[in-house]
Amino acid sequence: MARRSPLPPPPPPVGIRTWPDRDALLRDRAVVLGELVRTHIGPEPLGVLLMWAGLNAVGWGLVGSALLAFEEGSDPFGVTLGVALAVVGICCLVPSAVFIALGVARDRRVRRLMDAWGGLEPDPEGDLRLRAPRASTVWLVLSFLLCAVGLFVCVSVPATARPGEDTYGKVALWMGLGLIAWLTGLIGLVKAFTHRRWVLRTVRR
Repeated sequence: MARRSPLPPPPPPVGIRTWPDRDALLRDRAVVLGELVRTHIGPEPLGVLLMWAGLNAVGWGLVGSALLAFEEGSDPFGVTLGVALAVVGICCLVPSAVFIALGVARDRRVRRLMDAWGGLEPDPEGDLRLRAPRASTVWLVLSFLLCAVGLFVCVSVPATARPGEDTYGKVALWMGLGLIAWLTGLIGLVKAFTHRRWVLRTVRR
């Protein structure tokens, strides 16, 4: 995976600003805010989040399959298969969870920079393009669907489990997948709503 570009620095303090005039300041502000908005709510961060969430789901699926293998039999082949699945699953699960957490932390830094540059100088006409309504809507709808599906799975699977037919491993497998979908959707909803709040606070007609 390609390394992400570094974030722009915050605007300089009032005493050491070197813009020759307001137009130069607004040009730099527009460039930085455009990049920050794409970093926060564009298609690339959505793809990255879904990629890591998908790897997380694959990892948990392998761990759940290991639990099923342990439950179905105690023969050496079943135990060996379960251990192998568990190891591979953890190797997928841990890095993806770490990168998702790093992405959430990066989003917080992006939002702080957006607040700093957005409050630098008002530009009502130039800021209209920063609203990004299509990207924000895609984030909102997709995240809502993930939350709804994840919550449904987490509630319905244990509620409909039948003793003697559905094992603990099977319930844990599906509940884990549902939790991953719910948390991924929750991250997306937070991004969509915080962007909308920033637009209402910064972008003035």
